[in-house]
Amino acid sequence: MKFIYPAIFHKTEEGTYEGYFPDLECCSARGDTLDEAVGNANEAATDWITLELSEEEPDLPYITDVADLPLKEGDVVRQISVNIRFYEGWDE
Repeated sequence: MKFIYPAIFHKTEEGTYEGYFPDLECCSARGDTLDEAVGNANEAATDWITLELSEEEPDLPYITDVADLPLKEGDVVRQISVNIRFYEGWDE
């Protein structure tokens, strides 16, 4: 199953990048470069979604449209794609 959630990144005063998912509570990532932060965000989102799907009653949030995101000057939005493979007995 494929999930695509927007993540908002910004450059810090130290020159690194931080990002977060407005739709995935407490899901964030950092990196020395934007590409590294995006890669780390993909891992964080994969972990977040996998954990949510392991719950007895998963509650994945709706995906906010990029046009509706609360952006600040300098923010960069990337759509983070997460592929989760379901195997027989994955929910046992």
